[in-house]
Amino acid sequence: MRDTQVRRSSSLALAASALGLTLSAPAAWANEAAERLTAKLDPLQNYQASFEQRILDSSGQRLQSAQGEMWLSRPGMLRWEVEAPYAQTVVSDGSEVYLYDPDLEQVTVQAMDNRVTHTPALLLSGSASDLTESYDVFYEQEAGNDVFTLIPVSADTLFEELSMVFDSETLTELWMTDSTGQQTAIAFNGITQNGNIPSERFRFDIPEGADVIRER
Repeated sequence: MRDTQVRRSSSLALAASALGLTLSAPAAWANEAAERLTAKLDPLQNYQASFEQRILDSSGQRLQSAQGEMWLSRPGMLRWEVEAPYAQTVVSDGSEVYLYDPDLEQVTVQAMDNRVTHTPALLLSGSASDLTESYDVFYEQEAGNDVFTLIPVSADTLFEELSMVFDSETLTELWMTDSTGQQTAIAFNGITQNGNIPSERFRFDIPEGADVIRER
């Protein structure tokens, strides 16, 4: 579904670049897209799902895949557990982000700054108003789904483009494209929105004996 949109967007951007043009949406369209996205995200207090994550090269060939589960609670809390092929856990408690690699017995701890929160899953845990202030938002419908494409206003981000796909009011896919054209595609299933997630889910206890790296 998303491959056609990616090729179309890339071709349009390339043509505009060749002509020395800068693409921008009319203000009314951009505002309407942002309002539509805000209406989708504002009621979302928490979110739980299984996921499949695929990393694709610029030609669409699969480089890597992983499966796992995620829990998200706004504002700022996330638990992201990759189960296969290599276990990894990311936990945000709203002030710090913990990245745990059990194979390396290593925990990396980062403060919740702007760059960290620009990762796709953590980006969803923030407020809708912050999101629409930090990104130009574009909207279209594809195969009955609502697709929102976010282009960062600032250059200091981890991706060039992020797309959110909604089936009615439910987020079902995330697509991220970086500066090399590599894509990360995340498909969600078994989704529960605004259910009951215990607060302990967003607490991370550093395992005994693990090496701890604190990034500042």
